[in-house]
Amino acid sequence: MDKLLELLQNLQTDRLIQWLNELKLAELVHNPAFLGVVAVVAAVCLFKRWYGFLGIVGGLAGFVWLLSYTLERGTELDSAGNPTLLVFIGGGVVIIGIVIYLLFIKSE
Repeated sequence: MDKLLELLQNLQTDRLIQWLNELKLAELVHNPAFLGVVAVVAAVCLFKRWYGFLGIVGGLAGFVWLLSYTLERGTELDSAGNPTLLVFIGGGVVIIGIVIYLLFIKSE
C-alpha cells in the first residue's frame, strides 16, 4: 500500500511538469538525428504502406513537438483565452484526428 501511495504522490501535476522540463524536449525536437530518424521511419512506412505504424510514429513525434512548444511558452491561466493553451488543445485535436484516420480509416 505504501508503494502505491508513493507512486500516486509522484503523479502530482507539479512533479510531472518538473519531470517534463528536465527531459529537455525542446533539444530533442531540434536535434537533427531525431528528425532524421523520424523522417526515415516515416518514409519507410509510406513506402511499405504501414499506415498504422506511420500514425503511431507521427503521433508521437507530433506530441513531443507540441509538448515542447507548450512547455517553452508556459500555460498560465491568467486570462480566459491563453493562446499557448489553445494551440496545445487545437494541435492535440489535429494530431489525434490524423492518428485515428491512419489507424482506423485509411486502409487498402
